Amino acid sequence: MQHELIARARDWLSDDPDPDTRQELTDLIKAGAGDELAARFAGTLQFGTAGLRAELGAGPMRMNRAVVIRAAAGLASYLNRQRPRPAQDAQPAGGQPGSGLVVIGYDARHRSADFARDTAAVMVGAGLRAVLLPRPLPTPVLAFAIRHLGAVAGVEVTASHNPPRDNGYKVYLGDGVAGTASRGGSQIVPPADAEIAAEIAAVEGVHAVPRPDAGWEIAGEDVVEAYLERAASVLTEGSPRAVRVVYTPLHGVGRQTLTAAFARAGFPAPTVVAEQAEPDPDFPTVAFPNPEEPGAMDLAFATARATAADAAPDLVIANDPDADRCAVAVPAPEEPAGWRMLRGDEVGALLAAHLVRTGRAGQGGQSATDTTFATTIVSSSLLSRIAATAGVPYAETLTGFKWLARVDGVRYAYEEALGYCVDPAGVRDKDGITAALLVAELAARLRAEGRTLVELLDELALAHGLHATDQLSVRVEDLSVIAAAMERLRAQPPTDLAGLPVTSAQDLSQGSEALPPTDGLRYHLAGGAGSGVETARVIVRPSGTEPKLKCYLEVVLPVAAPDALPAARARAREVLEAVKRDLATAAGI
Repeated sequence: MQHELIARARDWLSDDPDPDTRQELTDLIKAGAGDELAARFAGTLQFGTAGLRAELGAGPMRMNRAVVIRAAAGLASYLNRQRPRPAQDAQPAGGQPGSGLVVIGYDARHRSADFARDTAAVMVGAGLRAVLLPRPLPTPVLAFAIRHLGAVAGVEVTASHNPPRDNGYKVYLGDGVAGTASRGGSQIVPPADAEIAAEIAAVEGVHAVPRPDAGWEIAGEDVVEAYLERAASVLTEGSPRAVRVVYTPLHGVGRQTLTAAFARAGFPAPTVVAEQAEPDPDFPTVAFPNPEEPGAMDLAFATARATAADAAPDLVIANDPDADRCAVAVPAPEEPAGWRMLRGDEVGALLAAHLVRTGRAGQGGQSATDTTFATTIVSSSLLSRIAATAGVPYAETLTGFKWLARVDGVRYAYEEALGYCVDPAGVRDKDGITAALLVAELAARLRAEGRTLVELLDELALAHGLHATDQLSVRVEDLSVIAAAMERLRAQPPTDLAGLPVTSAQDLSQGSEALPPTDGLRYHLAGGAGSGVETARVIVRPSGTEPKLKCYLEVVLPVAAPDALPAARARAREVLEAVKRDLATAAGI
């Protein structure tokens, strides 16, 4: 077995175009690092609906130039099979005007620029036209550019909010490719992912992939200007703009774009967290560059507390490193930090209510019929009640914007993991920049009325019931722990959680009329007299991007009057904690 492992490593080494990873692998072979080599050669990175994402390093189970070149070659082959090609374009000397256009964006992580250039070279070598974005930019700028430039596909090199050692490769398709009309600029879903994966597997070797030294284009700043112009259109003309914001890009690429968007929209300039203002692929001030992780917002809260009393901020806003997510915090004197992070479900409901109130729920789509509000099965059901009251169509999808972006007639979509799409005609993906603009507009409007975001949340609870959500999230080193937990729950589904009877247990891997199959479990729980609970719901699924088992919990409690809200919130916390304990026991985690 060791001999076979070394042979595979040497074969890979001979085809690796990168001197850095060749040296890394050579050192591992010389050191006889069997366990490390076994991990790197245990298989190949699977190209799924999120593309590729893994730790940087040599070997087929890591992110490196060899893996990226193979992925790009597979994508190029898929695109060439999908699009009609005139005879004179069959063997071009390089990407010519009129060839299929592929737009490539990248963040500021380690090796992102290298992977982007390799992708551009492969596309040109395959007879496609490649355009690199001018610099490290937010992922939503790439999603916008696909539609703006009429591209057949887009690639974003990013690992989003993963640890510093990771990188990734996300693929979007444009209009007209594999039936994507009116959905162009959204991430791939089956069967395109499997078809691209098959093309990648057919690549014989990196050295066989044509990679010219030139021939791609560098986009001008006019693409960014067009994005900023479009971003400003999400706001209501003449709406209030007086709101004070502390902002952190968490060492990512969001600062320049967000501050430019705020300036163009007429908001006061945000106070940027100095220690996290510049892109830094090592993310030195945070354990994980994800605003949901404990401690990630500490410097932002400290900056807010240090602001003079007469200029105290109304909001703290954060983007994740590629700025497709948006986190929001509000003043909370009762909290140790003086601030409270709003859950993604809370921001999702606030933005929906704002769109309804401003009369923009039916605007911003592809046509007058684009009015649907959509969210995922792991997000709060509150959006469905807001939509029903407003007379707006509603839809639910599997987790991820690759599914939300494909909802027919979508006007607004969000998912609980801080992702919001407020302008699907411009960016058919989550967009942390336009979401921040809309949150700021809402806060400014409420401030002008002498109200706050928290007070609006209270009003929504009174109108629709208190929808309280939480997560049980378990990070593992050994992925078999997750598989064992899912197997245990499938073999012995819980019959009650927190004393609430489980009325239905659905294995989502079987699929349904409304949803394609996915590895997940869904439980509905009944409330009843004496429980104080109207209904509850639990979703259990392995994370698609991190080594985590994630359990999404929601309880809904009726609230008769404002003075009943504190007791309802206390009861909700009690039930959610009990559900977490019982679910952890049932799953053996």
